[in-house]
Amino acid sequence: MLTTPTINMTATGANIKSLIKTRGFKVADVQNILGFNTPQAIFKWMRGDAMPSIDNMVILAHLLDVTIDEIIIVD
Repeated sequence: MLTTPTINMTATGANIKSLIKTRGFKVADVQNILGFNTPQAIFKWMRGDAMPSIDNMVILAHLLDVTIDEIIIVD
């Protein structure tokens, strides 16, 4: 039987948080680069409450110098 992979949102959020910190960025830096008025979306990503849109994921991967596959944690 074929199993369908699912995104582990909590682990992905923790990974986004770790990558941002490891690369020396602050949430405000990411907010400004993505053109957000507030950092709320980024905090939602880091908590695993939401996922970045595909467009934002591409920018985030470029910013953090990783592939999208290195950001997303799949179960």
